[in-house]
Amino acid sequence: MTTGIRTAMTTITNTPEAARLRLAQYLSPAFPVGGFAWSQGLEYAMDQGIVTRATLPAWLADWLDHGAGWTDAVMVALALRDAGPEPDDLARAACPSSQRLAETVEQGTAFAANIAALTGDAAAPATLPVAFGRACADMPLPAPEIIAAFLQAQAAALISAAVRFLPLGPMQGQAMLIGLQPAILACAARAATATRDDLHSAAWGADIAAMRHETMTTRIFRS
Repeated sequence: MTTGIRTAMTTITNTPEAARLRLAQYLSPAFPVGGFAWSQGLEYAMDQGIVTRATLPAWLADWLDHGAGWTDAVMVALALRDAGPEPDDLARAACPSSQRLAETVEQGTAFAANIAALTGDAAAPATLPVAFGRACADMPLPAPEIIAAFLQAQAAALISAAVRFLPLGPMQGQAMLIGLQPAILACAARAATATRDDLHSAAWGADIAAMRHETMTTRIFRS
C-alpha cells in the first residue's frame, strides 16, 4: 500500500497542476501538524491589548517583513535548494524563545512524519519551514510560489488565532488576509533568492511577547 502511494505521488509531481494540489494539501489546516495550538506570542500581545482588531494588520505586516514571517520564508528557500543540515540548524538558532523553538520543531517533526507516511520515503525531523521546503523541493513550481503559499498558510493561522481571541469576525479576518497578499507575494519573491546572509529579524515586540507568553498563568495557545 505504501509503495503504491509513493509511486502515485511520484508520478503526479511531474505536473505543476498536481504539485499545486499537493501544496494545498500540505498547507491545509486538515494536515495534522497541530498548528491550531500555537500563536507565535500573539496571544500575549492580544491579552495585553497591544494587538487589537485595529492593529492586527500592522502586526502581521511587521511579522512578514521583519519577523518570523521573513525568517521562515528564507528557511523555506534555503531548504528548497539545500537538503543538508545547515538550514535546520539556522532555523533553530533563529528562534528567540523556548516556546517558539518548540512550536516550529514539534510542527516540523509532525510534518516530516506525515510526509514519510504518505510517500514511504524517510524524512528527517526538522523545523517546520525546513521540513516543508524539503518536501516541496521536487515540485515543478517556482520557488516564490511555494514560499508564498507557506507564508499565506502561516498568516492564516495567526489570523485564525486572533479570530478565536479577539472580537474579530471570520470574514474580517479573511479581508485582512486578502489585504496582506500583495506583501506576501513580494516577500516570497525576495526570499526565493535569499541566502543565509539575508537572515535577520527586528520584530522585537513580537519576540518579547513570545518570551512573556511562557509566563502566562492562563492561556489558550501553547506559544
